[in-house]
Amino acid sequence: MIAVVDYGVGNLRSVQKGFEKVGFETVITADKNILDKADGIVLPGVGAFKDAVNALSKSRLGEVIIENISKGKPFLGICLGLHLLFTQSEEHGITQGLNIIPGRVVSLPSGVKIPHMGWNQIKKTEDAPVLTDIDEGSYLYFVHSYHVVPDDKSVVATTTDYGIEFVSSIWKKNIFASQFHPEKSSKLGLKVLGEFGGRTV
Repeated sequence: MIAVVDYGVGNLRSVQKGFEKVGFETVITADKNILDKADGIVLPGVGAFKDAVNALSKSRLGEVIIENISKGKPFLGICLGLHLLFTQSEEHGITQGLNIIPGRVVSLPSGVKIPHMGWNQIKKTEDAPVLTDIDEGSYLYFVHSYHVVPDDKSVVATTTDYGIEFVSSIWKKNIFASQFHPEKSSKLGLKVLGEFGGRTV
């Protein structure tokens, strides 16, 4: 069973429906016991970094996420769920994140249309298992104004060009997190969800 973290932010139902389409039982929950028992955890999200951090802190779900990742449980972060893994974000002032992946969340450069919205290509830098069935140069769907800058470049799985070459996904052991939205990326996105789901069984 895959658990989607319900922390009052984001398009949780569309993520759940995506996993169900590829055959995985999925629940949306804020219950620590269910998250601890789940085979994999997904942290999706759209919205402001600071609001999301406050919600995770108030509910103590941030602690639950950190504990489960440290135990090696498969984890998928999507968009804001990627950002929250990092040390801090510069969105509307400096806010501390979960600090699971050392690094920063910064604004996309001036001179490009913000938010970056629509289909764009990924370039693979690492063979992340979740991207096994995704070809180099594939188009996936993005909606964001900020991007991550990891301190350790070895965690970078893909990059994407949009004014700059930004990190569009990371992979480290049991963690995969993407700036793109698999649940909005049609058949290719479902392949990503399917590959992640396959790592939970």
